[in-house]
Amino acid sequence: MKPSHLSAFSRFSSRATVPVVALVLAGLTATGCAPSTSDNSSKEDEKSGKLRVWLFQEVNNAPKKKVIDKAVAGFEKEHDGTDVEVSYIPIDTRAQKIKAAFNDPKSAPDVMEFGNTDTAGYVKDGGLLDISKEFGAWSDSTNIDPTAKYSLTIGGKVYGAPLFVGVRALYYRTDVFKELGLEPPTTQDELIATAKKIRSERPDLYGLAVGGAYTYGAMPFIWANGGDLANEKGKFGSNEYEAAIDSPDAQKGVKAYTSLFGDDNCPASKCAQWGGNDTIEAFASGKAGMAIGGDFSHQAIEAGKVKGKYKVVPLPGVKEGEIAPAFAGGNNIGVLKSTSHRTLAVELLKTLAGKQTQRELFDSMGFLPTFTDVRGSVADKDSFVKPFVKTLNDSAKFVPASPGWAAIDSQLVLPTMFQEIVSGRKSVGSATKDAAKKMDEAFQQ
Repeated sequence: MKPSHLSAFSRFSSRATVPVVALVLAGLTATGCAPSTSDNSSKEDEKSGKLRVWLFQEVNNAPKKKVIDKAVAGFEKEHDGTDVEVSYIPIDTRAQKIKAAFNDPKSAPDVMEFGNTDTAGYVKDGGLLDISKEFGAWSDSTNIDPTAKYSLTIGGKVYGAPLFVGVRALYYRTDVFKELGLEPPTTQDELIATAKKIRSERPDLYGLAVGGAYTYGAMPFIWANGGDLANEKGKFGSNEYEAAIDSPDAQKGVKAYTSLFGDDNCPASKCAQWGGNDTIEAFASGKAGMAIGGDFSHQAIEAGKVKGKYKVVPLPGVKEGEIAPAFAGGNNIGVLKSTSHRTLAVELLKTLAGKQTQRELFDSMGFLPTFTDVRGSVADKDSFVKPFVKTLNDSAKFVPASPGWAAIDSQLVLPTMFQEIVSGRKSVGSATKDAAKKMDEAFQQ
């Protein structure tokens, strides 16, 4: 499926998620948020009746449906007189459908799934219900990881619960590393040197597959060098931002990432246009020695030529022993303000996003749980996810929780910046300053 920013991470797999992005997280393309709406808040709180749920349709939806059907059956059994109707909506056309729901409560669901980068825009548009009180009283919420909670917190208020999370790490070819006598890199400098060593010794390969439109693969370089995309203005939780992509530390990260575009690793003529899916495809098809991919990239790589010939480690930071911070993509579940079943809808949300459901979604779909205790137990059971869990636990970060992020994403501000640099059209200083100006305009709007 096409990458989308819902789950905020590129979907080169059977799962239909978030960026990606389009967060270009994967080189994803963002879709517009709904226009501002009138206040459709319901004053009713019916304790029985029909509850409508919208969830995203996966490429292979049967395993997800089986888990959800079981959770819904349990909920209906515990809540006499309730009938839960679940619809699976296409991700590619979700924007139009959600717009209509925000503007017409009669067509709206009570509960819906959405990408974590969509949260701020949907709150601004008046579509999501503030459930801070219920979330705070939910005993399980204390085990939700802070980054996942941050993606739901706008202006100090909580607008849902996280359903799953995804993050990136470093895939590397064990056969190539053995042939060349290489060890997995432990610092960012080693990573860059290793990439160029592979390209030098094996010119048929890209050392590290990178993409000029792979924003979420580039972010770890910026964060690892102490930089950031933007800084929050005023007190924490204000959700007002000013761009920081042109700060000295952010520029160090941009320089490190863009140094990988060249004939000595991944030629700009080819790689400047790549998004996250392209880099994973290059690795899966045996054309690259390394790639920055997500836990959600696993199935695509397993289906490729490198099956059985790769391993995964956390992406190294600047200093030995550090892990480069990675973007925590994923999807959330929220309640719409227009629901006439507030209490039941929140209870259903807790069932759908609860520990048991998340555990079963991992078993059936590979979705990483957002509860730290559940995630720890699945990592003990599945060694593949350990590098991703370690990254999430140690250094996960999120994009600015601002409605302006959707505009920054859809206008390809950061991909344009990277492509201007690797093409030689602009210096790092000039390109980052121009990008910062565009970001500030989006934040202010």
